[in-house]
Amino acid sequence: MELRQLRAVLFDMDGTLVTSDAAVERAWVTWAGEYGVDADEVLSQAHGAPAESTADRMLPGLSEAARRVAADRQLELQYDDLVGVSAAPGAAEVLATIERRGLPWAVVTSADHRLAKVRLGAAGIEPPLLVTIEDISRGKPDPEGYLRAAELLKVDPRYCLVVEDAEVGLQAGRAAGAMTAALKGLDGDLRLTDLHELSAQLDGAPG
Repeated sequence: MELRQLRAVLFDMDGTLVTSDAAVERAWVTWAGEYGVDADEVLSQAHGAPAESTADRMLPGLSEAARRVAADRQLELQYDDLVGVSAAPGAAEVLATIERRGLPWAVVTSADHRLAKVRLGAAGIEPPLLVTIEDISRGKPDPEGYLRAAELLKVDPRYCLVVEDAEVGLQAGRAAGAMTAALKGLDGDLRLTDLHELSAQLDGAPG
C-alpha cells in the first residue's frame, strides 16, 4: 500500500500518542520488586505487551488466577501515576492532519480501558474509537486488536496504517496485513523520527 491509498490510521497509545514511558517503567520496577524478579529483564520484555503476558513470562507456572492478580497489580500501579504523561510531540499536529484529510482513526492499546482513558485524558486526546486489551482475547503481538479496530471502522486492514513504537506492536500490525510506521528507530514500512514527520508525510500524500 502507498500513503495515497490510506483509508484509516491505527495508533498505539503508550510511547506513540502519549509520552508515558517513564510512568510505565516506574510501575514495572515497583512490580518487579514486589514479585522478586529482575527489573531490567522485566523492562526488556514489557514494553507494548499486555501486562498478563509479561507476568506469565516472568513468573512461569502461575495459575490463571494468580497470573490475573499479578497483572492487575501491575495496572493498579499505573492508574494514579500521571507524572510526565502528556501528548507525544507531534500528536496534535498529526491528528489535525488526519481529521483534515477525513481519515478515520483509532487507538489500539495493551492497556485496559481505565488506564487508557486516564492516560489519553491526561494527554488531551479523545479518540473516536478505542480498542483495549479488554475488548479482545489475545493481545499484541497477535493482530486481533488491529483487526478489530479495522472492522469497527469498516476499513480493510490492508488500507490501514499502524503507528507503533514497540516491536510487538509492529508484529501485530504486520500480521493484520496493515502498513506500519515505526518510531524509536524500529523497522517499519515507514521509519519515523516523531509524529511531526508522519504529519508531513500524510500532508504530502494525495488523497
